[in-house]
Amino acid sequence: MMGNENGYEDEKPVHKVEVSSFYMDKYEVTAGEFEKFINATGYKTDAEKGGWSYVRNSSGWKGKERVNWRCGADGKPRSESGKDHPVIHVSWNDASAYAKWSNKRLPTEAEWEYAARGGNKSRGYKYSGSDEIEKVAWYEKNSGNKTHRVGTKEPNELGIYDMSGNVLEWCSDWYDENYYSRSKERNPAGPDSGKYRILRGGSWNYNGNDCRVAIRNMNYPDFRNYHYGFRCARTL
Repeated sequence: MMGNENGYEDEKPVHKVEVSSFYMDKYEVTAGEFEKFINATGYKTDAEKGGWSYVRNSSGWKGKERVNWRCGADGKPRSESGKDHPVIHVSWNDASAYAKWSNKRLPTEAEWEYAARGGNKSRGYKYSGSDEIEKVAWYEKNSGNKTHRVGTKEPNELGIYDMSGNVLEWCSDWYDENYYSRSKERNPAGPDSGKYRILRGGSWNYNGNDCRVAIRNMNYPDFRNYHYGFRCARTL
């Protein structure tokens, strides 16, 4: 059952969804993994082409020049130890390009929520793997205003990490706030077109309510900032 009747309006109505078997990455794609893609292909991200990305500071967030996937949430270049953190400052376009290069794809929103809920092993948790957010997520109260190394919190029922918190994750679907009311039951893939793409999972600077497994976020396909990342899926 996808959605949450007690959540925001775009999480309603709760509806039955069936998805075919698929693989989901155990971890969010790291900065080190993304670097291999860049080195192999010479790909230029939207942040590199535009010359900036949004960063987080004490007063909120702002656009900053020369910030891209090589940087942390504060816009400063990552150290070697930071390369096992999830890559950020990447757009939906960038995430899709990486997924294609790695012979994978971005998950659909339905696949993402199914995996976050624990699949056929689900225990119905509010967050991915627990009702206690501290156990499974880096979020505003424990993150120290930054991303963290992937896989350092507890996994969910399927052994997948960080599906609540750390970074928001791009999905393949276009966003429509009313899509749930007309979603097809088997392998829904979102609207045929739209203005925004879906992001899921909450992030290191979100409150607990906004790291729930049913929470939906969206933004322009070329948008990038200090807490947008992704993980990949693959069809069986």
